[in-house]
Amino acid sequence: MDILDQVLQGREFSASELARLYEYDIFTLGQAANALREKKYGKKVFFNMNRHINPTNICADVCKFCAFSASRKNPNPYEMTIDEIIAQTIASHKNGAKEVHIVSAHSPNYSYEWYMTCFAEVKRAVPQIHLKAMTAAEVDYLDRKFGVGYQKVLEDMARAGVDSMPGGGAEIFDEKVRRHICSGKVSSSRWLEIHTHWHSIGKMSNATMLFGHIESREHRLDHMLRLANAQCDSQIVESKNGGFNAFIPLLYQRDNNYLNVQTPPSGQEIIKTIAIARIVLTNIPHIKAYWATLGTNVALLAQEFGADDMDGTIELESIQSAAGAKSKGGMSEEMIIHHIKDAGFTPVERDSLYNELRVC
Repeated sequence: MDILDQVLQGREFSASELARLYEYDIFTLGQAANALREKKYGKKVFFNMNRHINPTNICADVCKFCAFSASRKNPNPYEMTIDEIIAQTIASHKNGAKEVHIVSAHSPNYSYEWYMTCFAEVKRAVPQIHLKAMTAAEVDYLDRKFGVGYQKVLEDMARAGVDSMPGGGAEIFDEKVRRHICSGKVSSSRWLEIHTHWHSIGKMSNATMLFGHIESREHRLDHMLRLANAQCDSQIVESKNGGFNAFIPLLYQRDNNYLNVQTPPSGQEIIKTIAIARIVLTNIPHIKAYWATLGTNVALLAQEFGADDMDGTIELESIQSAAGAKSKGGMSEEMIIHHIKDAGFTPVERDSLYNELRVC
């Protein structure tokens, strides 16, 4: 019996063994991954109505892959006020957004109270909005800066009205790679501890993986296995009471940063990575093909290879577009629905926790 069949039957393998899945042709992997996604979701492709808000690009940490933070590559620092964030949230909610996604640089200027006041005021201004905020890297930074413990940061976030956490800051869990691309940022073990504690207080989060830079295939599989184990540790599978909602493979963007990767991964490598994620991550419900990094066409193709979600309207995307992605202006609801239908799928608007709101 070959390794793909054994994985599909539930046998466990090491990361180096699972990296052999890349040796299969793309159609074999696609057939296996698509069968798994269709068993769960049929021809549904999920999207949501959301708005990204990035309060500042002034960052105390320096990551070589980042083009967003204010630096020699991006000499345009800015900081938003709480009132500005609230105004954007209100305007987006009036335009139909049901989620506001607040992720920022590691600001040396904002106080601890600033963050908690911001979240509480956003929820007070728009109680109906789902507030997704603070990557584990930001939580770790607040812990390091103010010495309060990441558990207190998370619990204060929950009290302030944060509903779920995004999956950013994971990058690649291998520490040797992390030392090269994001030295000084949250460690892989601490990233996982932070999400596990968030899950323990009944909250959901996402998990990302930045790929297509200096990492190996084995590094990607090691990353996925650590996430699968963390999900098992939380004893959460397809629950709305704490755990990972979705895995999001983020394609590295090559412009305006210091990592200097000359050759991007091929289209086959990208699609195989998404298919393998669906095959390996059986206990994480959703695989998101994030159109902001993959581009619309690849994100749609990925729905045939295990993915079941594209993210949402975004409205204004600043982090990936700073590195060359064509995502700055977001995408209209009408265009997302059109693209999904044109690709032969059924568009389903979801909320932030993947409850289905309407079939389009």
